[in-house]
Formats: sequence, structure tokens, C-alpha cells
Amino acid sequence: MPKRRLLITGSQGFVGRAVTARILSHHADRIEPVEFIDPDTASRPDITHAQAVERAIGAAEADAVLHLAAIAAPREAQKDPTHAWSVNVMGTLHIANAMRRLTPKARLIWSGSSEAYGNAFNRSASPVSEEAALEPMSPYGATKAAADIMLRQMAEDGFEAIAFRPFNHTGPGQTPDYVVPAFAEQIARIEAGLQEPILNVGNLEARRDFLDVQDVAEAYLLAATGPLPARRCYNVSTGQPVMIEALLQGLLAKSSRSITVQVDPARYFPNKVETASGDPSSLTSDLGWSPSIDLQETLQSVLDAQRARLRN
Repeated sequence: MPKRRLLITGSQGFVGRAVTARILSHHADRIEPVEFIDPDTASRPDITHAQAVERAIGAAEADAVLHLAAIAAPREAQKDPTHAWSVNVMGTLHIANAMRRLTPKARLIWSGSSEAYGNAFNRSASPVSEEAALEPMSPYGATKAAADIMLRQMAEDGFEAIAFRPFNHTGPGQTPDYVVPAFAEQIARIEAGLQEPILNVGNLEARRDFLDVQDVAEAYLLAATGPLPARRCYNVSTGQPVMIEALLQGLLAKSSRSITVQVDPARYFPNKVETASGDPSSLTSDLGWSPSIDLQETLQSVLDAQRARLRN
């Protein structure tokens, strides 16, 4: 059977690098990753530029497109909502329109976000299913909800689009803008003598559904290679939320240093959502996916990556 050509937008980002690594380690016999390149400039196109996107989609001749390119940090979207809407919604529209015109038989796998549920977490039983309302509470969540709705409407018209709603995920290579590498970076700095043995934190009381990025990558790759599932949107989650404080304690237990935890008022914000967790049963039943990497293993890998970064 010939390999399926998978075009990956955002391949240089945190999740994109994990997907590429996952292809090489688990799917090299059936997936050929394809770079997202504008042949006119020999560079990656800005997805807000429709013509550049169209040229890149046409040149790739892919069987499927995994669309990861986005404003992925909620704080970045909060600072510049206009840019976030342009990238996350209009950029996704440009990808979809180009595919429908040039590669109508190709499948789009789109990376949305659990942030699209927003206030639904406070209104619904946890973990939420894909039937929960989309009630975003931030610019980032709103952009993801809007693109989610847009793609599902296109799917009603026959476009092979599958929207994923991944919950929190982490792993080596994620920036300290996110909670697990932020804790791990401070621990690594303390161990290296670059910081006093005091770890500054914000609000530790929220409960979130955490995955290893490799498990998220596997969900996308299963969607890229298998038959088209009946459902067009999926939670990528565990259904088992953990308190942020438990993540911190798990990391601290992996250090030989005695470290004092100190709440930094500048980092402390009240929780708009106490618990955010998703029901992954649809993804399991339709695509045979389930999380395979233990959270403690993930925490160890993130801490080791931060230690290695400081040594280099």
C-alpha cells in the first residue's frame, strides 16, 4: 500500500515536532510527511495570505492535511485578539478553501482546543462530551470555537474535515509559557544553582485534564490514516483531571533538592473554571485511541529536558 502524504502546517511548533517524531517512530511505513512550502518563495507561507496558502496546498498534493499552525498561547491571543482571529479563523478558512478547490478528496485534520468549551465546564457534568455547548471565555477559546463551527459546517457540505479538541498536553520542548515546563524550568535552575531554592507559583487549585503530547500526536495520525469516522469532532483527553498542585508535587518529588514553594501574587489569578476535563470515549470507540503514556513519565521527561537545556 502506498504511503499517505500528510501535509503538516505548523510543523516547527511544539506539537508539529512531536507529530513528525511520531511518524518516524511509529508510522514511517504508511505516512510520508510533507512540508508546507510556497513554491514561489520556497518558504513557509503566512496562513493569513490566501494566495500563498493556495500555492502551498496545490504544490503538496497531499492525501491529508494536519493543520496545526495557530496562535496557540491563550495569553498571546489575549494581547492581540485581532491577530488571533486572523490566524486561527481566517487562516483555517484559507487552508480549507484551498483544499476544497485543489485537493477535494484530501482530508483536513484540524487542531482545535478544549478552551472552546469555556463556561460549559461550569454548567456540565465533568468530563464533558462533544455534545457540550461551546461557550468560550477568552479570545483564544473564541477563535477556536469559531473555526470549529466553521469546519463542521463545511463537513455537512461533504468536506472531509475532522475537528479535534485537545485538552492540556505537555512534553519536552514545550515553552515555559505553559504550567508544567514553567515549574520544571524553575526546578532545573534551582538544581543548577541559578535560582534560590524557592519556586514561585500562582493558583494551584484548578483541576485540568493532562496528556503527553505524543498521545495527542497519535490521535491526529490515526485520523489521517484510517477510514473517515462518522463523528466530525473529538475530545483528546483522559477524563481524569488532576490538580495543578499534584503536577507540581510530582515534579518536586523528582528533584533531590529541598525546595520551598511560594505563592507569587503577580502569578495568582482566580479560576474561572475549577475543573476542565473531557470524555474521550468517542475517540476510543471510533479510532481505537487511548492515552498510553503515564503522567509521571511525562513529568520526568519535561524536567529532564529543562535540565538538558541548561547544560547546553
